[in-house]
Amino acid sequence: MKKQTVRDLTHIAIVAALYVVLTIVPPFNLISYGPYQFRIAEMFNLLGFYNRKYIIAVTLGCVIANFFSFNMIDVVVGSLSTLVFVGSGVYFFDRFKNQDILGGLLDKAHVYFAFYFSFFMVTIAAELTLVTQAPFWATWFTVALGELASLLVGAVLIKKLAKVIDFVS
Repeated sequence: MKKQTVRDLTHIAIVAALYVVLTIVPPFNLISYGPYQFRIAEMFNLLGFYNRKYIIAVTLGCVIANFFSFNMIDVVVGSLSTLVFVGSGVYFFDRFKNQDILGGLLDKAHVYFAFYFSFFMVTIAAELTLVTQAPFWATWFTVALGELASLLVGAVLIKKLAKVIDFVS
């Protein structure tokens, strides 16, 4: 891994801070935790396709945001899930990057990643079932659906933002 510059560390800090704000600040906090969640900040997971430093940023943001959740288990399980599945998803689907679909509205890599990452919300559903006795299948469905929605909406936004913001450097 290349040595991080001050610029890289600043980008990591900014994305991590944005993730935290979009997760813990009202009214976002009302929809960011529990068996029915829609974390808007999850769209930042897609930045890993532009530069791997953002995998660190999103993981750090998730760690900090999960300190505000109902349980310390969420800090470990949620954050490790983010690190493992964002990292592996970017690795698996990077070859589909810059392949436009739906008239250029979305990137094929982002769409594949959204379904992949949403499927692995099984870890969060298992955690919530263990901690809150929430029904596993219903929780997995609702958490995965919220994740998928956040990532697909985020895919459109991130693609548009990438035209005016250089996420690569």
